[in-house]
Amino acid sequence: MKVAVVGAGAIGAYVGAALDRAGADVHLIARGPHLAAMRQHGVRVLSPRGDFTARVNATDRPADVGPVDHVFLGLKANSYAACGPLVEPLLEDHTTIIAAQNGIPWWYFHRHGGPYDGQRIESVDPGGTVSAVLPPERAVGCVVYAATELAGPGVVRHLEGTRFSVGEPDRSVSARCSEFSEAMRAGGLKCPVEPELRDDIWIKLLGNISFNPISALTRATMREMCRHRTTREVIEQMMTETLQVAAALGCRPAISVERRLAGAERVGDHRTSTLQDLEKGKPLELDVLLAAVVELAGTTGVPVPTLRTVAAISDLLATRSAA
Repeated sequence: MKVAVVGAGAIGAYVGAALDRAGADVHLIARGPHLAAMRQHGVRVLSPRGDFTARVNATDRPADVGPVDHVFLGLKANSYAACGPLVEPLLEDHTTIIAAQNGIPWWYFHRHGGPYDGQRIESVDPGGTVSAVLPPERAVGCVVYAATELAGPGVVRHLEGTRFSVGEPDRSVSARCSEFSEAMRAGGLKCPVEPELRDDIWIKLLGNISFNPISALTRATMREMCRHRTTREVIEQMMTETLQVAAALGCRPAISVERRLAGAERVGDHRTSTLQDLEKGKPLELDVLLAAVVELAGTTGVPVPTLRTVAAISDLLATRSAA
């Protein structure tokens, strides 16, 4: 099995290292000092489960890799529309694109069934620009429950979690999903094939849609947001409205607002990825986390006043930070 990881940052390099341990032919697409370090020393993984080093192929030239069986996307979703030059040299007829993204994916309504089947979500696929680069028929969804960070060029620190749930848009248990799942498990990770992956998407989104924008607006950690009474109330309302949108689309995520808040508080003084991006001057990945759900609320007729308010304020923050 030949796999290319496009965007081999903390999560991408971690997955690539695990697949290498499973015997897959792995190629990491990266750039800068991180690429140079991986070329020279491989990917060094520091983990409570045991440290190891994977000697993988690393390049900034996808054309040198050629067609692969699976492309694992480790890019932020706001980079998808522009990633064509990185992805196109890797594709042949059967190539799968496995997108490890937070929030609502561009393929959400592909083979969804029901009244919204095939509908495009403008917030995540503006003008069809993402679908043109990443055809939905190639897509396999992936919800990441692992936490990693780059401790330095070529060094991934694994903090917690090893689960990468995958699933087909049409809810089938396909050969391509099973092949990737088996390789991930052979590399020491959890990778269940979930027919109802959209439920997992909403479970993960429940935290991202609330904590990420609020943290960027307040500069607060997870613990601080949970323990500030009125902020906690806003987050509870955002989560409640999100579950109502999910229900209107036929999803029943198996988690309560109370349980999600308790889990977030246990994380402690962690800064969300959106807050970290803001501090580093990077674009904020809020369209797939927040704007998309507001758009879906309009589609389904669900009132989401708190989400709309936070989305409006967050959009001004994102606009100013990009200026």
